[in-house]
Amino acid sequence: MPKRPFTIPHLRWTICALLFLASTINYVDRQTISVLKPHLQSVLNWSESDYGWIVFAFQLAYALMFTVAGVVMDWLGTRLGYAISITWWSIAAMAHALARGAISFGAARFLLGAGEAGNFPAAIKAVAEWFPKRERALATGVFNAGPTVGAVIAPPLVVWLTLRWGWRAAFIFTGALGFLWLFCWLAFYRLPGQHPRITPGELELIEGGEGEPEAATTARIPWRRILAYRQAWGFILAKFMSDPIWWFYIFWLPSYLKQARGFTLEEIGLFAWIPFLVSGVGSVAGGWLSGFFLKRGWPASRARKAAMAICAFCMPSGIVAVFAHNITWALALISLSLAAHQGWSANVYTLASDMFPKRDVGSVTGLGGTGGAVGGMILALVAGYTLQWFHTYTPLFIIGGIMHPLAFGVVHWMIPRIEPVAVMNSE
Repeated sequence: MPKRPFTIPHLRWTICALLFLASTINYVDRQTISVLKPHLQSVLNWSESDYGWIVFAFQLAYALMFTVAGVVMDWLGTRLGYAISITWWSIAAMAHALARGAISFGAARFLLGAGEAGNFPAAIKAVAEWFPKRERALATGVFNAGPTVGAVIAPPLVVWLTLRWGWRAAFIFTGALGFLWLFCWLAFYRLPGQHPRITPGELELIEGGEGEPEAATTARIPWRRILAYRQAWGFILAKFMSDPIWWFYIFWLPSYLKQARGFTLEEIGLFAWIPFLVSGVGSVAGGWLSGFFLKRGWPASRARKAAMAICAFCMPSGIVAVFAHNITWALALISLSLAAHQGWSANVYTLASDMFPKRDVGSVTGLGGTGGAVGGMILALVAGYTLQWFHTYTPLFIIGGIMHPLAFGVVHWMIPRIEPVAVMNSE
């Protein structure tokens, strides 16, 4: 009698761990260039505007691909679609080692952005396949901690690799991490009903349903119809105005620490990760805060906006940071700003699910992500030319401090009440 394959209890959380690792690698690959920017500028003679265009290339590809990545994942399936995405971006990350100047670095960044755009849609789809509805928010929160961990790991890892073997080795090693993950993914990931290691009880939990009506028989809202809603534009504009500030800190914080604060490459490795670690706490705290208000009986609209307002009006701490003489205080204030952004972001992401049917949340989220990437493209050029022409980070930190309060005003104007939309007739 053939032996039954052994089963793994709570297999869905092992899948979630793989999603967490992929998101971590995604941000390590993304941030390698920002950690190395001060070093590469001296080695390759980049101007500040050159770097701005390099970041612009990444954001352009990310904006273009974010809107179609979800469709690709639905077409190919999560297992193959995610495998192609991480293979693409890992090769692109390693290709940076072959670059010789700003144009070739820009080409590599464009390819990296195109590949990395598939990470979030693939992970969301995997969560939907492997988790019952009541656990999906928690699972998403777990894998979405990967970017914070990646941003924490990148500075010390990249600096150590560079000091030991050179900057090209840093790109090759961090890019190769994706192939280690790919081997585990292809060997391990299957749909729950096809997985030989799943227990019958867990399969029943995942596929048994929870009394929620299926929306498969209801037509989705076309994109052109989604754009007819004020609520959709409120969400898109919130992302357009606030996401670029996160990108600014991701891509320019290490060079700010070197150029404005006199950090060495070794000191960047020792300290640049701290604000991103604090940002992870802010993400959890921001989500918890709106939940706390809801438990106290506040209406959803009031609870969500209160949490968003608190986070938005903590963002000017970044303005104070740039004027602080003590670097410890400056890092603390930057950390508060990043934590506030992530708390804001945790609540902004819920707007799509608060207002639109579940079947359309992916499309709305994709449009918002594209809006955020377009805003990042604009800020990349503004930052590059500001630093080249004026040699100061002060205007950029001022922009970073005021955009969230302005975005909150736009959200309050465009979405007076956060509540489910009245779905228009698609005829």
